Amino acid sequence: MQQANAPIPLRGRNVVVVGTQWGDEGKGKVVDWLTDHAQGVVRFQGGHNAGHTLVIRGVKTALQLIPSGIMRDGVACYIGNGVVVDPTHLLLEIERLEKAGLDVRSRLYLSESCPLILPFHVALDNARESLRETSGAGKIGTTGKGIGPAYEDKVARRALRVQDLKHPERFAARLRELLELHNHTLTGYLKAPAVPFEPTFEHAMRVAEILRPMLADVGYRIHQASREGANLLFEGAQGTLLDIDHGTYPYVTSSNCVAGNAAAGSGVGPDMLHYILGITKAYTTRVGSGPFPTELPMDEVGTVGHHLSTVGQERGTVTGRARRCGWLDAAALKRSIIINGISGLCITKLDVLDGLKEIKVCMGYTLGSQSLDILPLDADEIAACQPVYETFPGWEGSTAGITQWDQLPLNARRYLERVQSFIGAPIDMVSTGPDRDHTILLRHPYQSA
Repeated sequence: MQQANAPIPLRGRNVVVVGTQWGDEGKGKVVDWLTDHAQGVVRFQGGHNAGHTLVIRGVKTALQLIPSGIMRDGVACYIGNGVVVDPTHLLLEIERLEKAGLDVRSRLYLSESCPLILPFHVALDNARESLRETSGAGKIGTTGKGIGPAYEDKVARRALRVQDLKHPERFAARLRELLELHNHTLTGYLKAPAVPFEPTFEHAMRVAEILRPMLADVGYRIHQASREGANLLFEGAQGTLLDIDHGTYPYVTSSNCVAGNAAAGSGVGPDMLHYILGITKAYTTRVGSGPFPTELPMDEVGTVGHHLSTVGQERGTVTGRARRCGWLDAAALKRSIIINGISGLCITKLDVLDGLKEIKVCMGYTLGSQSLDILPLDADEIAACQPVYETFPGWEGSTAGITQWDQLPLNARRYLERVQSFIGAPIDMVSTGPDRDHTILLRHPYQSA
């Protein structure tokens, strides 16, 4: 019998970038830095509830849906099927970037399989959160962008997807069905106004004509690009501890934020994921509700919490809400490393710790009579955990902008080395400031074996 031809090996090298905390770890800056070695960037989950802030030559740019690779000339940007897309917001973001002089439309590819976020999803999101608040159940902390309701429709197999925009009659029929269902909930249960059909449909059709040239079979495109030698970067949103399955449920987002979803959320096999880079702040922050064992009070000037909040400029890219701040939780980080199969870490915002007399790291918890060295799975148990800290001496001088490991203060190096030994994953990069050049490289994700 004739032997089958051997498959052509993938020639490109691909890196997945994921947050290992509750989001806001500085992924955008790291993705932008890595795109110097990549020809394509893929966004594989979430919606415009996530934001990445990039600082390039002192100029800030906030991105929400469009991959961070858009800031590099010639880099292709792909929005994969795992992303829920508000088409109106996407167009506004495109227009804003084009006004800044960027070429966007010729480099942006939008998966036809992306579920759409439509006005009734936003209405449902906000009305439910209001009901939780008035009923005393407690707010989840959603951004109110319609992300959760859009994922609900996807899982229920009734979502309108980007591909439906190409077929007006089909779109209209499915939109009527969805509006009948969701308006019943809005008016009958949530006591909110109904969303009308005609303006929703007409606006969607206007948007469809603008988006049509950017629609693509994203999974096949990135597969072909990799076979032809392109390096790809898969860009996650939010963070591991907000993952719908593995995070502090129910105080989580509505998608899988972990590295394994880079394959499912973009339409390729896991054999295309070669290196997993976890992004971790040198301390911990969280936006919205949910347990946070190492949280510090931030209101009083002169406290560590106030220092982290103000020096770190800790406000959400999308919502503008103040982020809750606390010491680095290495026990939570250990779980993230296991879930994602982290190849290496990038520690960000080390410079925010400059000037502190002492620095603490949570190495475990007490839960009643139990001692734990890893974050529990149950949110109520996490809320009851008491952190167990190791204390390190701080350092004098500034680490801001340092680009060589041996230029860091000795105590800063000892701090990072102890964290590395506890979590069991190598620190391959350290970010010492917001600009793309403020980076210490110990092992390059695109060049390591």
